[in-house]
Amino acid sequence: MLGCSADSPQALAKFKAKFKLNFPLLSDPDFELIEALGARRIKSFLGKSVLGIVRSSYLIGPDGRLEKLWENVSAKGHAAQVLEALVALGASPRGASTA
Repeated sequence: MLGCSADSPQALAKFKAKFKLNFPLLSDPDFELIEALGARRIKSFLGKSVLGIVRSSYLIGPDGRLEKLWENVSAKGHAAQVLEALVALGASPRGASTA
């Protein structure tokens, strides 16, 4: 699992510590990865069109293929959705492969 944001490494370190995250957060201030993933696009905000980041999750299988994409992710309930998709791919609930 990885997280990616345009925030600075220092801001991400604070965020990671605050929420006790146990996975790396990547800083992408030039939006290279974010744009390559299609997560930066025109959005509507307060009646105006602005270029912004669409919070998204990508499930990449062991073979490197995209298995599932979630766009416009809401934090509430999302972890359960990801866990369900992982189990459907054959992962155990603890993250170990069942193969």
